Amino acid sequence: MTTADPLTGAPAPSVASVRPRPSLPARLASRLGGGVTRFFLVAVGLFWLMPTVGLLLSSLRDRSDIASSGWWKVFSHPGQLTTSSYDTLFHNDKVMHSLLTTTFITVPATVLVILVGAFAGYAFAWLDFPGRDWWFMAVVALLVVPVQVALIPVAKLFNTLGIFETTAGVVLFHTAFGLPFAIFLLRNFFAEIPRELLEAARLDGAGEFRLFFRVVLPLGGPAIASLGIFQFLWVWNDMLVGLIFADSANPPITVALQQQVRQFGDNVDILASGAFLSMIVPLAVFFAFQRQFVSGVMAGAVK
Repeated sequence: MTTADPLTGAPAPSVASVRPRPSLPARLASRLGGGVTRFFLVAVGLFWLMPTVGLLLSSLRDRSDIASSGWWKVFSHPGQLTTSSYDTLFHNDKVMHSLLTTTFITVPATVLVILVGAFAGYAFAWLDFPGRDWWFMAVVALLVVPVQVALIPVAKLFNTLGIFETTAGVVLFHTAFGLPFAIFLLRNFFAEIPRELLEAARLDGAGEFRLFFRVVLPLGGPAIASLGIFQFLWVWNDMLVGLIFADSANPPITVALQQQVRQFGDNVDILASGAFLSMIVPLAVFFAFQRQFVSGVMAGAVK
């Protein structure tokens, strides 16, 4: 009910509509907060990108320029920029073969983790079988097992099986250690799918495999994309597993660059161009699936 002002006769504002005036510090914070936040985020982004920019500019300089001055000298002497390092790199057969080896390791290890993890995640989320919760707890417990603990036992097992120092052995190792996180992530995402949707598909005559491929996988696209990015980056950038289990004559790119440092200590230009070239591929994969990655992270946060 609105009351009238006794002096003017005009309706007086209700108590709920009267808001206290913000203080001066609050008004200043509200006006300056957006600009300060944007400036801070831009500064952090530039600082975070500085090593990448430095690596790129170093890869575009001669060996003598790298030894005599820092990469920031390019801004005052742009004539130092050259592509001779990349020309030398592309004629380095060992580095080029290592890039192919890394691709042959990373792509199967990522695809296998996604497929097996999706099947297992769906089973743990929607299928009833004896000891399901106990098995899932065992999978979660495997997340805390460090890679270093399994290096010697797995090396002995692979040597017995005859796959030590082979590409297949490296793929199997990365697949085995990527599955616990994959099952944990996808199981939690698949469990959020409405049960009514799955029941409706079953009433329409869909079996478990058809339900999995036609309903569950399309709905789990963001989570699968996030998992693929994590697995791809982990396998592509790995050096420890490749150093132990890969063929020393045909190693992945991280091991090949490490061998270049050991054998040729003065070829900094080749190392810079090789390191930047190996970094381009995971960056391209991330930006290609960036929208799905953000959707998967936000979906998990909202749900």
